Amino acid sequence: MVFNSFNYILFFIAVLILYYISPHKVRWIILLISSCIFYMFWRAELIVLILFTSFINFFISKKIFHSKTEKGKKRLLILSLIINFGFLFIFKYMVFVNHSFMALYEFLGWKYPIKDFDIILPMGISFYTFQAASYTIDIYKGNFRPIKSYLKFTLYITFFPQLVAGPIERADRLFIQFFERKKFDVNRLIDGIELMLIGYFKKVVIADRAAVVVDCVYNNINDFTGLAYIFAAFLFTIQIYCDFSGYTDIARGSAKCFGINLMVNFNRPYFALNIKDFWKRWHISLSSWFRDYVYIPLGGGRVSEPRKYFNLFVTFVLSGLWHGANWTFILWGVIHGLYRIIGDIKDKILSFLKLDKFKFKPFQIVICFILVSFAWIFFRANTIGDAFLIISNLFNDINKINDIQYIYEILNSFNLQLFEIIILCLSILFLFINELIEFKAPIYESLKKLPYILRFVCYYILAVIILALGVFSNGGEFIYFQF
Repeated sequence: MVFNSFNYILFFIAVLILYYISPHKVRWIILLISSCIFYMFWRAELIVLILFTSFINFFISKKIFHSKTEKGKKRLLILSLIINFGFLFIFKYMVFVNHSFMALYEFLGWKYPIKDFDIILPMGISFYTFQAASYTIDIYKGNFRPIKSYLKFTLYITFFPQLVAGPIERADRLFIQFFERKKFDVNRLIDGIELMLIGYFKKVVIADRAAVVVDCVYNNINDFTGLAYIFAAFLFTIQIYCDFSGYTDIARGSAKCFGINLMVNFNRPYFALNIKDFWKRWHISLSSWFRDYVYIPLGGGRVSEPRKYFNLFVTFVLSGLWHGANWTFILWGVIHGLYRIIGDIKDKILSFLKLDKFKFKPFQIVICFILVSFAWIFFRANTIGDAFLIISNLFNDINKINDIQYIYEILNSFNLQLFEIIILCLSILFLFINELIEFKAPIYESLKKLPYILRFVCYYILAVIILALGVFSNGGEFIYFQF
């Protein structure tokens, strides 16, 4: 069951009604059962894996808390991490490792002893594994006491709005919200619906329409060149943002309707001044997870400069690997690691030369956007070879950029009619203007100041635009569902 489906709308409304007509003491049970049903819509038997992951972390975290020796606590933590990331390795990386060794043996002319095989990738396994692991690590650190009820802990892991693609929440922030006494609040419900509508606009009007062009080019790279690659790279930069932030908006809006506030996961990332700033704005829950549980334990920035850069590089490589079992994702992580190291060295040089005050923010934003878009080529490409082919031919017809007929022929080859391309461009422009406005206040916060009738008219118009202009024919699965 995906958010952008009629099934989800019906499911969400049914759960919401049942939640508010039920006594307070059983509402968390309704959320737990609903979350399990939500996941089982995809593949029922794999709910067992989530329940087992929940049990392991629940049981071991209690043992850690009651352990009287630091050595015993550390052993239990290591056991927990081995089990958590062992399952993640088996389901997500085993086939990748096997294929990599297969390719190496073939390159060396040797016979590889293990046959090819395939394993089903459980939806959302990277997200709920990281969320579960963070809980056990925090118990080990003594950040809070363990949850007493296994079923209540399972709700923290399986809460359906953020189960499949985050945000990756921490227990001390999310758990308490499940059990707070909440009355039905019309304003809170409207706030949630606003967020959901914004998310649906990003997803079905922009992301799924951009996906038509992106898939056309990246899946048939030999049929295109130059400017077509540039268009596709730009549109994927927009697609992945609208797809993932759209999911987050729908997740946050859905949770808000239940009176639960999920963390903000995106903060206008394409207005970042540099790569460091970008990672404070993009997929905030993941970047903060890697900061707290990888970068800082490695020593963070409290070590020598070479070691600090090593820590940064390792963190970004692991972040790339987290995104998928493919060398393209690893190289994407490598690129961002190098961006961060080079950017840090550049800032030190500018500071030493007293030139750090002479910065032109619009220029910084454009440069950062170009760097991020370049790295996204590796993220989206089917293979590393495809990525290098695209990059090596990016500018081979740049001299035709003023040739209107040539541009028209390129646009006409993208499997989108000219009218669809115009809608896409206007939607992206609307998004850009909206994010500029949001530097002062989120648009949904501004709408709160309007009379109810005008607010209703705005929501109605947005809903009509989504239904009239949304792309519903290509499946529309969210990109981050594969992670």
